[in-house]
Amino acid sequence: MSGRAKVAAGGVAVGALLLLVLPFWLAVLVMVGVPVGAYLLLDPAQRKRLRRVSRKELGR
Repeated sequence: MSGRAKVAAGGVAVGALLLLVLPFWLAVLVMVGVPVGAYLLLDPAQRKRLRRVSRKELGR
């Protein structure tokens, strides 16, 4: 299993656990808020590099 697949599986497991423990709206807020917060913590050069890599992987 690749590294990205392990991260994805872990994310799904954490999301399912949050849905069981927290109310639905709070679980969704956490699942959306954590990645958005992490993106906002990057400095502008890192955001630019991340966007460039993401576009390259999409085949644009």
